Amino acid sequence: MPDMLVKLYDLPDWQQKESELEEKGIKIKRAIPPEKARVLDWIEKHFERAWSSEADVAFAKSPLTIFIAYQEDKILGFACYDTTAKGFFGPTGVCKEARGNGLGTVLLLRSLAALRESGYAYAFIGGAGPVEYYKKVCKAQVIEDSEDSIYQDMLT
Repeated sequence: MPDMLVKLYDLPDWQQKESELEEKGIKIKRAIPPEKARVLDWIEKHFERAWSSEADVAFAKSPLTIFIAYQEDKILGFACYDTTAKGFFGPTGVCKEARGNGLGTVLLLRSLAALRESGYAYAFIGGAGPVEYYKKVCKAQVIEDSEDSIYQDMLT
């Protein structure tokens, strides 16, 4: 999977979609430290251990570099940035039952906006899975010859 590059100074608006989600009782916020264990357990259960490890790094930053989506007391999704490398977006994920309503898009765009607010002009999406999705949502461009990515020598 290739890496992608995103112009942070040209992000689409997401507030309308976030308002629609809030009307359905779905909230998105920056996580706080007391939520760490629960969020990391949820990520490992729904996705993979490596993603939980990356999210663990997000909990060590100040401000935290992880957003979570939840409804009532149930976690629905998450998105991290500035974890594996500076300026990187990811990992991110939404549980199967909460997909298809724009939640992942809001998590993505909120995270990219946070990178912009931190002073970055561009962001990287490392080892981007859904390339066409990222092209459509945030005009991300594939970085040529980046298939090996930063993850090439990762222990599995």
